[in-house]
Amino acid sequence: MIKRAAVIGSGSALPAKAVSNAELAKQIDTSDEWIVERTGIKNRYIAGEGETTGTLATEAGRKAIEAAGLTPDQIDVIVLATATPDQTFPSTASSVQQALGCKSAFAFDVAAVCSGFLYALGTADSLLHRGMGKRALVIGAETFSRILDWEDRGTCVLFGDGAGAMVLELREYAEDEAATAPGLIATKLHTDGEHNGLLYVDGGPSTTQTVGKLRMAGREVFRHAVVNLANVLTEVLAETGHAASDIDWVVPHQANARILDATAKKLGLPAERMVKTVDQHANTSAASVPLAYDVAVKDGRIQPGDLVMLEAMGGGFTWGASLLRV
Repeated sequence: MIKRAAVIGSGSALPAKAVSNAELAKQIDTSDEWIVERTGIKNRYIAGEGETTGTLATEAGRKAIEAAGLTPDQIDVIVLATATPDQTFPSTASSVQQALGCKSAFAFDVAAVCSGFLYALGTADSLLHRGMGKRALVIGAETFSRILDWEDRGTCVLFGDGAGAMVLELREYAEDEAATAPGLIATKLHTDGEHNGLLYVDGGPSTTQTVGKLRMAGREVFRHAVVNLANVLTEVLAETGHAASDIDWVVPHQANARILDATAKKLGLPAERMVKTVDQHANTSAASVPLAYDVAVKDGRIQPGDLVMLEAMGGGFTWGASLLRV
């Protein structure tokens, strides 16, 4: 017998307020043409009063649990990826656990910025395989708008707020079902702290006693992203014995349309196999992969039986990829 953590439900949430490039151009020195040409972004959602990382995570989590056909008390583990928690402590996951009524679940946050959901997914998968539960709710949620420098047009136009979630259930299959059995097949994660200064927030409780603002060396981050993402995708394919041509969909971190296109080209993948939501949601950091996945499930692109690659890179640097059978 083999065991796999299958994705049995997904959900997502966005703030009420959508902000177009044209609206941003009224406040900062930029234009719709400038943003679209460099990033592919046309729109993003910005959290308003009463909307937090926790409220967005709760909404996405509730939808994922409903899509899985479960009740909250059937969730054993909650892993929430975020770089913008509601409080320094306790974890935002604990407030989500309470709000959802997942009374049987233990809950904690994971911080790996834009790669956070991949780290959370790998962690939840490992916990289920170690017997720590049967079902896990994995969430990526961010309110990056609250750590942006709105006078820095090179960064503030890139990000948005949102949340996405998946429910995993550990299942057993016969050995001869391995080729088609739904579930996570392999995950690879990497970190390189040498590049901390290329993408970071210039604050923190232990250093400045402030939240700080996001800072980024965009050109350098772009260069590392294309190389690192192509490498980790190749690494996962090599481990699983699959070729790039076997992949039905790639669900990438939605940072920049140019990064997505360059990564696809480097791997020899058709651009149309990339799920792209960056134009409508911008970069939602840890939320972007599950948010894009849920969009593609809901609109019918991702179907049962599909082979799907998830990938992301973020500050740290951190990066990773997961291959799953839907």
